[in-house]
Amino acid sequence: MGDLEMRAAVADDVPAIVAMLADDPLGAQRESPDDLTPYLTALERLSTDPNQRLIVAVREGRVVGTLQLTIIPGLSRRGATRSIIEGVRIHADERGSGLGTRLIEWAIEESRGQGCQLVQLTSDKTRTDAHRFYERLGFTASHTGFKLQL
Repeated sequence: MGDLEMRAAVADDVPAIVAMLADDPLGAQRESPDDLTPYLTALERLSTDPNQRLIVAVREGRVVGTLQLTIIPGLSRRGATRSIIEGVRIHADERGSGLGTRLIEWAIEESRGQGCQLVQLTSDKTRTDAHRFYERLGFTASHTGFKLQL
């Protein structure tokens, strides 16, 4: 295994990111690698928002992992700032290598550096392997999440 670089995603990374997002039964239903236009537009919006970090893990010049970290200032919890981890994906060739742990640890350290008091994430109910992974890293399933499709 070569060295790993964690860096901000750029437009050239979008095809690899979208391929990872689409590489499972849930993602295959909601992602569209055939048209990258909406993803490139989203990357532009993310890149101009100081509270967003779209990160890629690169090994030997190849994007092998990604996540989005959002920093949210708030009033609850005595004005605490929190972060949300979203869109965690590891390339199929890298699963089980420890890369997911390194990405989440990066996000936790970045959150600390931004003054966050809490890191949170959601995971689809069907992703039981992911739930075990997050629990091993110290996350607890403390809440029930709700979504409204618009």
